Amino acid sequence: MKDYDLLVIGAGWAGFNAALEAKKHGLKVGLIEKSQIGGTCLNQGCIPTKSLIQSAKTFALIQKAGTFGIETSNPHLNFLKAQERKDAVIQQLRQGMESRLKDIDLYKSEARLLSADTIIAGQEQIKAKSIILATGSKPVELAKMKFDGRKIISSEQILNLKQIPGKLLIIGAGVIGCEFAGLFSILGSTVTIAEKMPQLLPSEDKEVAKRLAAIFKKKGIKVLTAFDSASLNPDDYDLTLVCVGRTPRIENLGLEKTGIKLESGKIVIDQFAKTSCNNIYAAGDCTGKIMLAHFAAYQGTAAAGNISQPDCPKPLIDTNIPSCVFTDPEISSVGLSQEKAEAKNLDIKVCRFDFLRSGMARILNEADGFLKIICDKRTETILGSVIMGPRASELISILTIALQCKLKISQIRDTVLPHPSLSESLTDALKENYGI
Repeated sequence: MKDYDLLVIGAGWAGFNAALEAKKHGLKVGLIEKSQIGGTCLNQGCIPTKSLIQSAKTFALIQKAGTFGIETSNPHLNFLKAQERKDAVIQQLRQGMESRLKDIDLYKSEARLLSADTIIAGQEQIKAKSIILATGSKPVELAKMKFDGRKIISSEQILNLKQIPGKLLIIGAGVIGCEFAGLFSILGSTVTIAEKMPQLLPSEDKEVAKRLAAIFKKKGIKVLTAFDSASLNPDDYDLTLVCVGRTPRIENLGLEKTGIKLESGKIVIDQFAKTSCNNIYAAGDCTGKIMLAHFAAYQGTAAAGNISQPDCPKPLIDTNIPSCVFTDPEISSVGLSQEKAEAKNLDIKVCRFDFLRSGMARILNEADGFLKIICDKRTETILGSVIMGPRASELISILTIALQCKLKISQIRDTVLPHPSLSESLTDALKENYGI
């Protein structure tokens, strides 16, 4: 029977980074993955979705080539080739991840806990001083719209389509639903998106949601908000995509053998990523915290670090975690939104900039959007930001660093950024509201 300092169950973004961190600290590490290295993010989520979105955006740009003085005739998108490119990107990244697992034993099998220190991987029993559970999540099904893989599909199944649906119904207008609505609209589908909450992207800034709804409608997407999807008939559409959230993947894991505490199907962890079982930790989507790949990686790294250095554990910090939506235009946010800051009765100033006034946005022909920086009047620090516009997923990183480092508004405002660039929009917003 093999014996490890640490055994990680699940090789998604949480488990993979946990294994690398533990190896860095000199632990003997085993990693178990029943499917493919990279988990949901690499194989059925972030990477394949954004790869297809990039193909669609490139196609949309070519269709607007005349705006840039470029004459084209009859451009068309070969969907199967776009899918082949997506698969190639996944394979390249997967090979890169596997190459980094040197000196880490990889078991390609299912795993089940037999006790707090014994795991069965396939037919092999393994001992471990510590364990990290990083088993990820899976799409939530609706009772009246079960996934059948043909007419009603999940956000994972839609990535493997061989042809573009004529009429597409999307149930759920969170990040995943909105990204697929924008993608398939560009590809030529007639898209209807239905959301039970009053706005698209229910957790995002209200003004952003309102603007996105207007953009969607302009593109021919039918938007139904505050709507009961039960009144819709999937038979009226070629395909129905149900994306109403994700739930931890913890079935058949043997948690009952360890007494690990669960709440609403999520593995409960403390501030150090430890479960109710002293030597077992958990990270990523199975904890039901912030279900984002970059947060999962952070959790996994932190959990492995705390196992490696038990005398000085570091608590998890779940503030200042950016989120991105890869619609067109992109949307990103970090920290407090305007609504949340106002709900806390904070004395704030909202610094705004419209991309219509950006030289680089005009050059790119992507001037639809705006940014808002939420500032604390008393401390003159940034509380949060939302960006809707070109390269929003990159611009938000600057403000994430500003939040993390508790920079003063003047420190950002007085920094000289290049012109013409999109990044100078951040300092322009602050200059106009706080002067120089």
